[in-house]
Amino acid sequence: MTQLIYHLADLTALRDRDGLDTALVATLQELLRPTSIGIYRLVGPLSNEHWLTCAQISNGVTQQQARQAWAELDELPHADEFVNRQRAISTRQSVTTADPATSVFPLATDSASSGVLELSSATPLSTETYRLVCAVLRLYQNFQSLLDYGERDALTELLNRKTFDGAFLKATTAQHETPEPGTNDRRQCNPGGSYWLAMLDIDHFKRVNDNFGHLIGDEVLLLLARLMRNTFRFHDQLYRFGGEEFVVLMHCTLAGQAESSLERLRRNTEQHAFPQVGQISVSIGFTEIRQGDSPSSAFERADKAVYYAKEHGRNQVWGHEALVAQGKLAAEAVNVGDIELF
Repeated sequence: MTQLIYHLADLTALRDRDGLDTALVATLQELLRPTSIGIYRLVGPLSNEHWLTCAQISNGVTQQQARQAWAELDELPHADEFVNRQRAISTRQSVTTADPATSVFPLATDSASSGVLELSSATPLSTETYRLVCAVLRLYQNFQSLLDYGERDALTELLNRKTFDGAFLKATTAQHETPEPGTNDRRQCNPGGSYWLAMLDIDHFKRVNDNFGHLIGDEVLLLLARLMRNTFRFHDQLYRFGGEEFVVLMHCTLAGQAESSLERLRRNTEQHAFPQVGQISVSIGFTEIRQGDSPSSAFERADKAVYYAKEHGRNQVWGHEALVAQGKLAAEAVNVGDIELF
């Protein structure tokens, strides 16, 4: 019992969701010694859901999931390939099979995608062990809900500003590998490539609040957040920083692929009929995140691109690097030690 308490104390000390999944699996692995254990979540649109492996230990060996996290959606196992996982989610009850001895427990929080903990062992779980797993999962899900409360925007349920710095730090320290050739405008989200920061601002949003009231303004923000979720990939990180300002952190191989995704959001927003308001538009600026970059520097570059879009007609997508290359924005100085580079 003392060992379990120490494990749970370590588990609840974490503030990183990926780390929390890994720690949960590692804790149950050490306590129960199953042949395999993993956390799997459904990702993608409802009509085309796939299983993403979030954490997995098989035969005592931790499986690395970094590459799968950036995989193309269709490269992941389709939802229909694992009937018991689907059954556990739909019924919200665990599903157990005797041959092989496998138990599938549903995982659900308010904002996280539906998922399961799947545990295989040499023999079926005893009643006592089953209850232990259920108790640990209750604690895990309660803690996930607390993370949601602290990390999600209350209105849109997108990530909030508080969670951004950690994600940005990971992006700046990630290794940039050589892009794969022949990708065209399709985003190849593998561990290679670069990270991109995009800022988007609703055009003339003050008019919406002034003409229709703040309740309708909030509805516009909610609907835009929904459009963002439907437009971007499951691993793109979407933020609301307050007011009508939204941020996207994405992983792509080429600038053209990032621009294509942002242009799709701009077009989807322009074509959407917002109740009472009608049509709205967004101005978007983006920049590539550089190794050793700071959030303020990246935001400044993206903000300059947004400002350029607004000053030149709004309802546009501009990349900071493209604007500099075209001479429409001045190149900024980059300080490296005591040397100033351009």
